[in-house]
Amino acid sequence: MSLPQATAAAAGASASARSGPVGIGIIGTGMISNAYLDNLIRFPDVRVVALGDLNEALAAEKAAAYGVPFSGSPASVLENAEVEIVINLTIPAAHVPVALDAIAAGKHVWIEKPIGINREEAKALLVAADAAGLRVGVAPDTVLNPGIQTALRHLAAGAIGTPLTARTMMRYSGPDLFHPNPAFLFAQGGGPLLDMGPYYVTTLVSAFGPVRKVYATGSTAKETRTVKLGPLTGQSFPVSVLTHVDALVTFESGASAQLTFSNDSPLAEMGTVEIIGAGGMLLAPDPNHADGGTRVARHPQEYAEVLEPTWEDYPEEGTVTGRGYGALDMARGIREGLPHVATGELALHVLDIMLAIEESAAAGEVVAIGSTVDPVPLVDHTRDPFAATLSV
Repeated sequence: MSLPQATAAAAGASASARSGPVGIGIIGTGMISNAYLDNLIRFPDVRVVALGDLNEALAAEKAAAYGVPFSGSPASVLENAEVEIVINLTIPAAHVPVALDAIAAGKHVWIEKPIGINREEAKALLVAADAAGLRVGVAPDTVLNPGIQTALRHLAAGAIGTPLTARTMMRYSGPDLFHPNPAFLFAQGGGPLLDMGPYYVTTLVSAFGPVRKVYATGSTAKETRTVKLGPLTGQSFPVSVLTHVDALVTFESGASAQLTFSNDSPLAEMGTVEIIGAGGMLLAPDPNHADGGTRVARHPQEYAEVLEPTWEDYPEEGTVTGRGYGALDMARGIREGLPHVATGELALHVLDIMLAIEESAAAGEVVAIGSTVDPVPLVDHTRDPFAATLSV
């Protein structure tokens, strides 16, 4: 058993000694925290008890807005005895350091994607969590929601036969269009690949299994960009990542996929996930969103069907929530002694793939993937996230 697999197995070995709703503390109360808090405060099986940020005034403002009883520094969240899971919403470079502090404080940790900015620190985090008997969960949890899960269920049921190839596309001008402080999104751990790639790569690994090798090309259109809105408007910042990437990946199964990620396109095309199988094509919804239906077209029997295929539409099945659902899944797993779906093992493999794509683009050669991952289970879509299921 590999190290990450051992961590995932240990996480589901026994139920929590505590009972009732699981206490949640959030470190990092920036823009993305709203999306988490909107849902977490509505899930009866968790209880948000503390918010922490280096900007304690921001944490206090957010706590007041969402009715969270305590706010303060990141250290104060780690010291809070009611906190069982720390949700780490810091910038990518701080993901592992903050997560290691949480593990050292005896807390399980859920991390916004990516798990880290290099393989070594991500592996070290899983080692530390395993040694402490604690769990690591990692975004994206949009792919645990009904949109992508419905697509994966139909794929697993054989809707298009054996999946053979896939194409994904995510291109637009970049997050500096809407983010008031976008510099970190163009620093190491960011860029369209590591920022948006986790949604698409996690979906493909869930559909096809682990990746064996990659080949990629990439480019950076501008050495600097400029903040376009908010108090920092007009300030320039450096771009230290590829802002356009084209990649070919080969899965251990022999299937293949083509992936494009770009922040250099004036034309927006986001959410494209096309999977072709022996029996047809499946169009999955945008993996960055929680909802959306699935479409299936069979292979044509005559040429006219090529131009106008007949589509079968399958609406999403289950309750749409969004961000925060992965932490709920992990919280329920902690209480019940069951594994959660979005594991550190899966996140490490996804990171490994994305870093290999960067390395391939730089070297101009095929890069083998050193990690693997067990089959990713489907989510139980019949379990209501808004039901109180943990006994007090």
